[in-house]
Amino acid sequence: MAGAPDESGPGSAAGEQMQQQHVACQVFPERLAQGNPQQGFLSSFFTNNQKCQLMLLKTLQTNPYVKLLLDAMKHSGCAVNKERHFSCEDCDGNVSGGFDASTSQIVLCQNNIGNQAHMNRVVTHELIHAFDHCRAHVHWFTDVRHLACSEVRAANLSGDCSLVNEIFRLHFGLKQHHQTCVRDRAILSILAVRNISKEVAQKAVDEVFESCFNDHEPFGRIPHNKTYARYAHRDFQNRDRYYSNI
Repeated sequence: MAGAPDESGPGSAAGEQMQQQHVACQVFPERLAQGNPQQGFLSSFFTNNQKCQLMLLKTLQTNPYVKLLLDAMKHSGCAVNKERHFSCEDCDGNVSGGFDASTSQIVLCQNNIGNQAHMNRVVTHELIHAFDHCRAHVHWFTDVRHLACSEVRAANLSGDCSLVNEIFRLHFGLKQHHQTCVRDRAILSILAVRNISKEVAQKAVDEVFESCFNDHEPFGRIPHNKTYARYAHRDFQNRDRYYSNI
């Protein structure tokens, strides 16, 4: 993503803000109508919200993918705060979550996240977007290739395309199946948030696929399962300690 050309110019900030609102309206319509909603005292007693908050807490405390990403964000100067950077909300359609670049906040769709495993995948996926937002100047709303690159990385590194998940979807047995899954999931994610044709989304993914698929930061490898993620987290911690002692 950092290698993608910078297409900012006069008036681009205003145009990007308008497109941010357009995308937010597509995925989180209540966010555009109400601004940036804060969870009030009474809302915590609603079943979906309470369940979402509890699952989120467990994910942040125990999931090795998420623990590595949180350490990497902190190391990059973008420490994550549970109360500030996560929001459990109701969402339209089948959307599970999203990264709101205008507020640097991860939205978790409490009405669509049904279990702990699903929460783990959504938080990991969105934290990869947050990590990309932290480390690079990403034009989320004006350059579809930037979005495509982050979606490729999120599908590749979050476990979205793990063997277990693909078997559950009845997708398996193809040559280079992981790459095919990553490509397909990235295209679907783009189409969920951008009002563009499938052909345009496919073209964007194809243009960035090789470089972004091979960008494994901060994991250093493709973490195919939790064991791989634990090893990657250990290596990241050791690397961090090594550089701090130089």
